[in-house]
Parts: sequence; structure tokens; C-alpha cells
Amino acid sequence: MGHVTLLGDSIFDNVAYVLGGPDVQAQVQERLPPGWQATLLAVAGSRTQDVAVQLQHLPPNASHLVVSVGGNDALDHLEFLTADAASVADALDGLAAIAEAFEGTYHSMVQEMLQWQLPTALCTIYYPRFPDPAWQQRAITALTVFNDAIIRVAFTTGVPLLDLRLICNDDADYANPIEPSVAGGAKIAAAIVTLVREHDFASGRTGAYI
Repeated sequence: MGHVTLLGDSIFDNVAYVLGGPDVQAQVQERLPPGWQATLLAVAGSRTQDVAVQLQHLPPNASHLVVSVGGNDALDHLEFLTADAASVADALDGLAAIAEAFEGTYHSMVQEMLQWQLPTALCTIYYPRFPDPAWQQRAITALTVFNDAIIRVAFTTGVPLLDLRLICNDDADYANPIEPSVAGGAKIAAAIVTLVREHDFASGRTGAYI
């Protein structure tokens, strides 16, 4: 029997935002085959480096690892992303430095996950839903460098990828500008179960699921 373990941040640990509705873990459990189990180790507010601590609590019979993390890493740079730049070159240099640091941390996290020798899947960072169009556009543009890093790590390690940018594509998928609603959680859960059941992890090839 399979045992899917969810790691990362509040994309999975969204119980506080669904007003009594089912969270992502509950919706994954509902969709898994009989006898399978879903365990939540993700903790709201976590950053990429925090996943190492979560891994220390893996269930002994864990069969699959799925991680969604990085949004809080991006929020750590909110001051830079909202500051005026002296030039386009300065802005691009700053983004490049942020992306390089994030990719190094994210790659180390994935390598640590792979040491457990369990089928592993990653998630992109979905776009927020800020009511201010200017803020929304800036956020989407800035997240490009974070998602590019995640996608590159997925390709170089041969790990499949859930593209949450395409999965959560409607305003109803969000409980607030940055957290998934029950509707969004249902989409995420369905994609997780599809990936776990259909992906050929033994092939060592990346596949994208939406």
C-alpha cells in the first residue's frame, strides 16, 4: 500500500484557510486508492531550508514524497521586489543574485530528499491573486526566476513536476491572495494523486502534470 507524504509550506498545510472545509491532505486521502494513506508534514510559513527538519519525521512506511515550497522564500525578498531601481541593469542583477541563491538552496533540499530513495515530486510556485493589477504583474514577473530554478532542478534530477501555476488558474482556487481554497486544494489533490499513480518514477525522467 502507498503512503504519500506532503512536505513544504501552506500550499499543503492550508487547514487554517478553508473555514472548516477539507484541507489538501484530506482531499488527497479521499482520492487515493483504498488502503493508501496521506500524511501531512508541511508546515505553514516554511521555507526551502525547513524541509530538512520535516524529512526527519517521515513515516517509516512512506512511499512517495511531494513537496511544495518556495513561496515564502520569495516573500523574504519582498522589500527588494517593491523597491525602486536605479536602472534595469541593477534590477536584473538583483534578481539574478536572488535566483542563484534560491536555486542552490532548492537543489540541496532536493538532493536531501532523494537520499531517502523514495519516489519524489516537486511543485512550482503558483501565481498569487493580488487585487492590485500592478502588484499582481510584478509578483508574476518576480516569481519567474524562482520557478525557473525549480524547473531546472526538476530536469537535472529527473524528478516529476506539478505545475501549480496551471493547476490553480481561477480566482475561486484561492482563499486569499496567497493560500489555496477548498476548490484550489481539490485541484492540487487531484493532480498529486494522478502523478503518484501514473508517473514512471523508475524511468528517472521528468514529467509535468497539470
